[in-house]
Amino acid sequence: MDEFRVDAHVKVLDGQVVERAKQRDLDALVYAPHFTRLPDIEARAERFSDDDLLVVPGREVFTGDWRNRKHVLAVGLSEPVPDFISLEGAMAEFERQGAAVLAPHPEFATVSLEAHDLRAHHDRIHGIEVYNPKHWQHHNDRARELAGEFDLPEFGSSYAHLPGTVGEVWTSFEERFKTVDDLVTALKDGAPRTVYHRDGVQHRLRCAAEFSHLFYENTWEKVDRLFLSGTEPTHPNHIAYGGRFDGVSIY
Repeated sequence: MDEFRVDAHVKVLDGQVVERAKQRDLDALVYAPHFTRLPDIEARAERFSDDDLLVVPGREVFTGDWRNRKHVLAVGLSEPVPDFISLEGAMAEFERQGAAVLAPHPEFATVSLEAHDLRAHHDRIHGIEVYNPKHWQHHNDRARELAGEFDLPEFGSSYAHLPGTVGEVWTSFEERFKTVDDLVTALKDGAPRTVYHRDGVQHRLRCAAEFSHLFYENTWEKVDRLFLSGTEPTHPNHIAYGGRFDGVSIY
């Protein structure tokens, strides 16, 4: 089999996730958990990678403030980038590091890049998500419209926050990759690919479970983490960033 199957955005990673990914004939996962610093993501990705499954570290950066978040997925970062910086600041840093920049769940809820953002940063964006289980059908349709309007390569992911959703969606590339750098290059070059997803009753149930999880994830859990639990490790004021992002910090 010459194709390379990637679930291009998952939030969970453990032995169960790896087993499910292999059962579903995936070759790679992009692991990008919320509010986790890049070195920790990289270490966990390396721990669960093997000859049969490449786990690729990624960062879904929360740009803007809590009420006006713009999530951007970066793959191939060489240095940590915090959350809660301006969109322009994040895009400039991704470009400086040569990362592949992807637009997850476009125009979804209040947490996504919109058409005017895609237009403004078109030259810095390497792909747009056209299917994930949290979407309703009209979200997928709109995402494909945006991909066509801005001539951006498509990708799909399970966007799995729950282990059972891993592998429900995948992006299949026509060529094989051996390393993270190979995949990053393919994303940046717009390598040919096709987006697939499972179907049937079980898939619809997985989609419903993920959508239900969305409500909890974006209400008390995150408010508690951000405002009640102290400084996040990906907050731009964290000592780990050495003040590098003070000029583009929102908080």
